[in-house]
Amino acid sequence: MSTARSTARRIPVSHAGSLPRTPELIAANEARRTAEDGFTLERTPEFERLLTDAVVDLVRRQAELGVTIVGDGEYGKAMSSAVDYGAWWSYSFQRVSGLEITGEDLFTQPVVRSEPGKVRLTSFPDRRDWTIFKDAYTDPTSGISTGKNATAFPATTGPLSYTGQEAIASDIANLTAGLRAAGIPLEQGFITSLSPGSGARISNRYYATEEEHIWAWAEVMREEYRAIVDAGLTVQVDDPSIAENWDQINPEPSVEDYRAFTRIRVEALNHALRGLPPEQVRFHLCWGSWHGPHTTDVEFKHIVDLMLQIEAGSYSFEAANVRHEHEWKVWKDVQLPAGKKIVPGIVSHATNVVEHPELVADRIERFASVVGAENVIASTDCGLGGRIHPQIAVAKLAALGEGARLAAARLSG
Repeated sequence: MSTARSTARRIPVSHAGSLPRTPELIAANEARRTAEDGFTLERTPEFERLLTDAVVDLVRRQAELGVTIVGDGEYGKAMSSAVDYGAWWSYSFQRVSGLEITGEDLFTQPVVRSEPGKVRLTSFPDRRDWTIFKDAYTDPTSGISTGKNATAFPATTGPLSYTGQEAIASDIANLTAGLRAAGIPLEQGFITSLSPGSGARISNRYYATEEEHIWAWAEVMREEYRAIVDAGLTVQVDDPSIAENWDQINPEPSVEDYRAFTRIRVEALNHALRGLPPEQVRFHLCWGSWHGPHTTDVEFKHIVDLMLQIEAGSYSFEAANVRHEHEWKVWKDVQLPAGKKIVPGIVSHATNVVEHPELVADRIERFASVVGAENVIASTDCGLGGRIHPQIAVAKLAALGEGARLAAARLSG
């Protein structure tokens, strides 16, 4: 166990990726749809200029708020409304061939029960949390929202290949421009990218097995990871499926069966990351960003060692929301591998209440007490874009920056 005190003079501050878009950017995203299903997006010079300016301004604003490891806010990923929970995932549908809109929706597909030793995902409405709290989930006044998605969900109907070279080049160029304008080194910029396991959650009508489908997604997404890393930036691999899948399997599997089910996804991701510098890879785990009860979430202790098997230099996870805040104690029993860092959520996307800087500092110091302050990067639980009001998101990032400065002063003595 590490001690809290450190010679470090600051605690790095980051966030989980998505930040609120400007009204102009949301409107422009909606206007560039060229198909009725919203699956095809047009890239025009006018849109590209608007996007570049928005990202450059966003990087500047992050730095002013005390964020030291900055992102592009996922601005290059289609978000068609102020509330869009699916952009982190569905952006990939515009960057991968072999997909087709079939009319089969993830929320209405038939339920196929899982079996011991043969764990498989069931349908979205079959989530155990949604079943237990059916009245709350179906009541539009309850405060629960599962969001609106930027595009329809496709199915895999042919061999998968990556076609997003132009889009990821745009993302890289925009963030790079923002970093240079703000005087921030390239290595302090990150871009999010989808994990193979999350991509493979769409319906498979082509590959012989689920595992083959996952590995095909690994080969596809590797190209995006490499582009980000080759540009000198950090890739954050978004993979809520590692934790979130647990609630999407009925009946509830044994922990052992779930771990075997998850290990395939970890192995596929490591295959996609092979040869990439771990220090330029950050892995993000969460239990799903919607504002529900989450009473059926898998416990972190059951999957933390699997997360640490992923070939990343740092690990981002929810730690501020009230369902998982107590799990900071996991790190009392789990040894963080040498050279690795944790990126715990210190402020939450799941509440409109803005965390006090003193609370932010307290949470940071908890983690510092068990892994060492030099191994902690303070962050948000999940993306803030589309999940809380933009004005509240700004206040939360400001509190995060102020609390990190307070914690650093305390930890430095």
